[in-house]
Amino acid sequence: MDNRLFFPATQRNRHCIGDVLSRIIKTNGLILEIASGSGEHGVVFQKRFPRIIWQTSDPELVHRESISSWINYEDLNTKMPQPIFLDVEKIPWKIPLNLINSLQGIICINMIHVAQWPSTIALFKEAGKLLNKEKFLMLYGPFKIGKQHTSQSNYFFDKSLKMQNSLWGIRNLEEVSAEAKKNDFFLEDIISMPANNFSIIYRKVS
Repeated sequence: MDNRLFFPATQRNRHCIGDVLSRIIKTNGLILEIASGSGEHGVVFQKRFPRIIWQTSDPELVHRESISSWINYEDLNTKMPQPIFLDVEKIPWKIPLNLINSLQGIICINMIHVAQWPSTIALFKEAGKLLNKEKFLMLYGPFKIGKQHTSQSNYFFDKSLKMQNSLWGIRNLEEVSAEAKKNDFFLEDIISMPANNFSIIYRKVS
């Protein structure tokens, strides 16, 4: 059965995100993607970086079924593992030991603004436990800087998010980075991306 989902944002941003990843991904090891959604990012990045293992995850069954369908559709069954259930707020995360041992980084795309703030806290807390020194955590999405929106479109997007759920909204980068620091990460890079988004690279200190 073809359970593939198609997310327009993924179609637009997968290549520019891949370009950022090409700067920081090593030639081998494992990347854990949090809140993988449709799985479109996962299969694109697995094909672009064939020597790494791209491990998708999502708490929603419909998303995991989509990811599996994308893996089958792209004929990646022998290279790419099936998605795992992972809800960032259900800690500790239940990650197989063999995945942890080869983990070189964690990536989270377009999640923290459509989740309540405790999800961001949990993301850094668990990533801080899983990642060793110099490993990275990369976030992608819209951010406020200095508590100010970086564009008028982001201002209206933020209002629309809060209308859907009062606990959602575009996060202030300084507050996100404060959570990173609490969990032994430093802010390595802020990369401006198309459509008023950013790629934020955090690196584990020890």
